[in-house]
Amino acid sequence: MSITMRRTVYSRSERLSDAGVHVLGTVLAVAAVPVLITLTAFLRPQTAALVGIGVYGATLIAMLVCSALYNMVSIPGWNAILRRLDHSAIYIKIAGTYTAFVMLSGATEVPVIILLWTAALAGIALRVLAPNRFEWVGFGLYIAMGWMGLVVGWPLFATMSAPVLTMIGVGGGIYMIGTLFYLRHRMPFHRTIWHVFVLTASGVFFAAVTTHMVVGAHSTG
Repeated sequence: MSITMRRTVYSRSERLSDAGVHVLGTVLAVAAVPVLITLTAFLRPQTAALVGIGVYGATLIAMLVCSALYNMVSIPGWNAILRRLDHSAIYIKIAGTYTAFVMLSGATEVPVIILLWTAALAGIALRVLAPNRFEWVGFGLYIAMGWMGLVVGWPLFATMSAPVLTMIGVGGGIYMIGTLFYLRHRMPFHRTIWHVFVLTASGVFFAAVTTHMVVGAHSTG
């Protein structure tokens, strides 16, 4: 089945459940990100650490807000624009997450950041300029970016503790399982289920970033 063959009409229960997931995720992120930035300022006051956490927090909130707007707001003429924002925000969130890990690890893997942000910009250009074409390419780019670190970022992963590596693996696995529901457009509540997986994986990655920051503070303190 083509990725473009999706339902355009959802039941009231589906819309409400999906909205609940989005509201919960956005509220949690808006509350948690300032706490993480504050903790970083106390524990890791270095510029690199603060920039990495700031970029990560901004991209996490941007992804959740854009997704909420696209999936909850219905304004004639705006749907296509909100869809572009939603899909584009995913690219920057992936790049933003890696940015946090790299900057917290001492910014020794800057080429990884450059590569990921280049891929993110390419994905955004694809979504903006050809939103209804090459959808499999754009979707594949999400997955490729998510696992790119395993291919080019071994020195980065060598700086991480076992709990952080475990959480990264678990979070990535949750995203991958969630895509199975995302692709089942004819399945009732598939959007809600997909977004539950996204929110759960985002929480796991948030914990991984936080743990990496705290562990780094102890090792450098």
